[in-house]
Amino acid sequence: MSIGNSPTDDRPSVGRAIQQARIAARLTVEEVSASTRVRIPLVHAIEQDDFSRCGGDVYARGHLRTLARAVQLDPGPLIEQYDAEHGGRPEPTPAAPLFEAERIRPERRRPNWTAAMVAAIVAVVGFVGFTLFSDGGQGGGISVAGGDTNPDKPAPHSHTTPAKHPRPDPEPSDSAIAGLPKDKVTIKVIGRDGQSWISAKDANGKLLEDGLLRQGESKTFTDKERIDLVLGNAGAVQLYVNGKEVKEVGDQGSVERLSYTPGDPQAG
Repeated sequence: MSIGNSPTDDRPSVGRAIQQARIAARLTVEEVSASTRVRIPLVHAIEQDDFSRCGGDVYARGHLRTLARAVQLDPGPLIEQYDAEHGGRPEPTPAAPLFEAERIRPERRRPNWTAAMVAAIVAVVGFVGFTLFSDGGQGGGISVAGGDTNPDKPAPHSHTTPAKHPRPDPEPSDSAIAGLPKDKVTIKVIGRDGQSWISAKDANGKLLEDGLLRQGESKTFTDKERIDLVLGNAGAVQLYVNGKEVKEVGDQGSVERLSYTPGDPQAG
């Protein structure tokens, strides 16, 4: 069990401060848990300065911010006190190159598919035109060499090539969104700026994922009705709902609870 160090001044400990503010606000642990969706055992543990169940300092800070707002406390001083008692805040890992690579890869594929389709169409049209032109030239040569002057005999391939073989317009390629099933909800979570703890459940409450998402990893979930997400360190993830990116998922260190259906994206 990891218990916070005793403060050197007259301030109460971080957990004790949250407990006192909750009691002053006349809130029960159950009411705080219902409003923040932080589990009751975890609320009890944090009020006893036991942060071992949080899963690390990043998630502990996120829970502290959430609980502080619920009991009308300024989370800033609490976070500073927590960092002072637990060795300080670690330096964030720069992840801009990873983020750029993650954004560039899907955007490069779209013009490649379009270019390949156009090239294939041009090749087919060119081949057909060349074949018709070559056949027409050969037919004309045979007519002259054979001395065939019959005016009633139609000239071979007298029709106009563009009239019979119009060039079809290529289908627009707007990423993989069009290929997603419209009667389902599809969620993709990417570890963009660092690691994050994620939990995902389907509409029946079945647990699809519950663990650590490391930087650079991605997870995809699909259900016919709904996907419920819990994101620890929400500011570190990149979220796509039904193929569309959701902006401003949350702050660094915050814990966000989201729910999406086939008609989204919109926060639950």
